[in-house]
Amino acid sequence: MEWTAVRPALLCAAAFVSFVFVFGTGADFVRFVSFRAIYHNITGGAPLCGDAVPWSVALRDGEVLRALGVDLALLALFSVQHSLLAWAPVKKACQSALGVLNRAMYCSTTALTLQVLMRWWQPVTSAPCLWSVRSAPWDIWFPLICFVVHFLCWAIICSILLIFDYPELLGLKQVYYECLGLGDPLLLKSPRAQRLYAHLRHPVCVELLLVLWLLPTLPLDRCVLAAYLSLYLALAHSLDAQDCAYLSAQLHSKLQLFSAPQGGAAHINSNNSEQKQD
Repeated sequence: MEWTAVRPALLCAAAFVSFVFVFGTGADFVRFVSFRAIYHNITGGAPLCGDAVPWSVALRDGEVLRALGVDLALLALFSVQHSLLAWAPVKKACQSALGVLNRAMYCSTTALTLQVLMRWWQPVTSAPCLWSVRSAPWDIWFPLICFVVHFLCWAIICSILLIFDYPELLGLKQVYYECLGLGDPLLLKSPRAQRLYAHLRHPVCVELLLVLWLLPTLPLDRCVLAAYLSLYLALAHSLDAQDCAYLSAQLHSKLQLFSAPQGGAAHINSNNSEQKQD
């Protein structure tokens, strides 16, 4: 069997395996960062913190310092992988070596570092909580409120990822287009959309910040996780006035599309297609 006949099947198989791994890791991350902490609070599990221990003692405790050191090393591993492979020289080298599988490789290695982080994360139970809601009736109601807010945030995140072309984000679309001889799908988008994609590396910042910080109980290790990822999200985004103007125009056109009567939808669609050529 010739290589040209086998190559599309191998590319599709590699992209599909990467997609399944990344999708499963995403589900694990939701459980790790969101629902596990809330569920623990609702079910009244073992204490997450040692409130009887003063901060002056906890911050000199070797066990606490060791756990914090491991957690910071895991976060550093994630940020180095996530940023190094997005650095232009490394990205160009990976693109030349892997071709259409470059995006799938980036996502799968990100998922791998997240799996390592979740597997080896060290809870800090020998230090006080930064806050803990324990007074009735809020010890029942506030975890439920957090659950609802987290659920809505993850629903919004999934919706935004779908809007931002989920198959392309995970590298499936690149392989599909390659097999059909259509080229890079990103090049088919308008220049303003390409510019936005280059600047907007994390389109779900607000929702992730809510998920990271809105918890009934905030132990020290969760504070380190939330602070580190919040800082990383803030430093990674580089939107400017042109990007915001493009997003505003796209949002306005979508609102017009949903609010227009049935007969005017075709006219608005034609105007939107003209805008995409800009």
